[in-house]
Amino acid sequence: MTLDDSEAVKIEGDIAPCDVLFVCEHASCSFPPEFGDLGLIEDVRRSHVAWDPGALALSRELAKRFGSTLVAGGVSRLLYDCNRPPEAPDAVPVQSEIFEIPGNADISEADRRERVAQIYQPFKEAVEQVIEVVHPKAIVTVHSFTPVYHGNQRAVEIGILHDRDTRLADRMLTSMAGGPFLTLRNDPYGPEHGVTHSLRIYALPNKLPNVMLEVRNDLLADDAKAALVADALEAAIAQGMAELRDAGEIV
Repeated sequence: MTLDDSEAVKIEGDIAPCDVLFVCEHASCSFPPEFGDLGLIEDVRRSHVAWDPGALALSRELAKRFGSTLVAGGVSRLLYDCNRPPEAPDAVPVQSEIFEIPGNADISEADRRERVAQIYQPFKEAVEQVIEVVHPKAIVTVHSFTPVYHGNQRAVEIGILHDRDTRLADRMLTSMAGGPFLTLRNDPYGPEHGVTHSLRIYALPNKLPNVMLEVRNDLLADDAKAALVADALEAAIAQGMAELRDAGEIV
């Protein structure tokens, strides 16, 4: 594929060398006509189960501030979750939180493979090609999460998630300690929930420092709060990158 020929993935910003590559897998709640609506009403198709509200705007803002490239998903994660490998059952979820997904309940293996080919593969190839072109020093994936999950209120406001490479996460957590947002490690999700797939396939093999950001989506629904979130994350990423450079971990 070329860098811009798939509806499943969008590439924004200059495709040129940059310090940080930003990836937003759940950027869209689009349901292209060929996939139908999966038997869901519009309110569900626009809810947090279908995408990460606010994550694309935050990704764009961070990418702009760092002069970086952004790779973003172009369709709903209910069609295929690009932060899951093809073998993962929840890559094509039959239920998301309290919602059953009728259109995924009886999907055939052939249709599942077709979704992999039409959605996951173009996204994966785009990220891999961008990495080859921009030679990032780190990879940051950007997500949002719902304040109330299965009826339980979540206190955490920003999660700094990592897999086995903790270099950037450690430094960002130190930077954000005592800041305006309750920021926790591997919360509300962690590697045990299968959420670090993108980090594992794009960052770890390339030995790139990396984090997955999770921001509570009520903080992104308000422009003033969203700006404060972007400020805090920009500062933490910049400090983390500077410390990694000083330590000789990146050049």
